[in-house]
Amino acid sequence: MLALTLALQSGMTYSHTMPRSKIAVTIDRDTLARIDRLVRDGVFPNRSRAIQHALDDHLERVGRTQLVRECAKLDRASERALAEQGMESDLSRWPAY
Repeated sequence: MLALTLALQSGMTYSHTMPRSKIAVTIDRDTLARIDRLVRDGVFPNRSRAIQHALDDHLERVGRTQLVRECAKLDRASERALAEQGMESDLSRWPAY
């Protein structure tokens, strides 16, 4: 498996070491022009890498958004009570420093 690391203009690095599958994607002309500009400017070596990076970034954001939504459903008072449960008995067993 070949690992490719690309330094982006933002200073981030993009490393791809997973096996890949070919797919067909339909993209509007404006988006394709923007991708081609990034490739021409040397930000990405080709269209595939630019699209892969955009998808990875978007999927990571979606995952964080889902986590935020799920965390918002939690009841703070009950979560705090669970976190503090048993703390008093634990403190009596701590060694003196």
